[in-house]
Amino acid sequence: MKYIFYYLIFPGFLFSAVIGLLAGWIDRKVTARLQWRIGPPWHQNFTDIIKLLGKETIIPEGARFTFLFSPYLGLISAVLVTTYLGRSMISPLESFSGDLIVFFYLLAIPALALIIGASASRNPLASVGASREMKLVLAYELPFILAIVAVIIRSNGVIQLGQIIRQQLFFGSNIFSFSGFLGFLVALFCIQAKLGIGLFDIAEADQEIMCGTLIEYSGLPLAIFKLTKAIMFYTLPLFIIVLFLGRDLTPVFLIAKYLMLLGIVILIKNTNPRLRIDQALKFFWRVPTLLGVIAVILALFGL
Repeated sequence: MKYIFYYLIFPGFLFSAVIGLLAGWIDRKVTARLQWRIGPPWHQNFTDIIKLLGKETIIPEGARFTFLFSPYLGLISAVLVTTYLGRSMISPLESFSGDLIVFFYLLAIPALALIIGASASRNPLASVGASREMKLVLAYELPFILAIVAVIIRSNGVIQLGQIIRQQLFFGSNIFSFSGFLGFLVALFCIQAKLGIGLFDIAEADQEIMCGTLIEYSGLPLAIFKLTKAIMFYTLPLFIIVLFLGRDLTPVFLIAKYLMLLGIVILIKNTNPRLRIDQALKFFWRVPTLLGVIAVILALFGL
């Protein structure tokens, strides 16, 4: 019974969805202020989800079974990550060996679910969005792996999140090293791409392909995709905090670190134009990948 509570209530689905929707509101509010607008009220994201739940689900003609299945696949994986991540922070000794690898694979599933759903919708614009998302995944996954590898090396080769937290508790946060700082910068750009915001909202570019991957979604499936993105908006910054800023994870410091990282993400989003897909590929395969390689080398030398 307690595992059901962890998954559905805290630190799983309900808690992460609420925090993620509030974080999305902060994003929209700050963005509006930077554009000299008032912005939405705090409950707007919750209202949008409730409205979508009450709308009809329209299934495109010829759409495959995966069109309706893929939103649930992405949501389940995102909630699994936030549940185990939260439990690892609360009780580091409860984490299991190799959980860091599991987290990495689970974090990739929401993007794959988006690709599968868009491909199954049989819409040309959705296919363009799916193609862009696939190329983007191929671009950012390698530097993201390198950033995680740098952390693993600095943690004496452990691939257990609880042990990484304990390592930082005794020896300081990873970000206060050359390799850790470079890994943090790489991971920061990668989570921007994983969230599909700012420079990297290429697969859903409204001005170009009319929401792209989500163009055929409505009602409950669309609400699930938006909930998944909200949960990832909470989970990905938290994951980066645990890996690079894990020295003090008490509630006050954790909230401060999360808001700081959220502010950086919002600042990058609002001060840079969207990249073309070819520009995004070149960027990730050059700058973050190179920085990731340097971070791994420095970590091998204990720097």
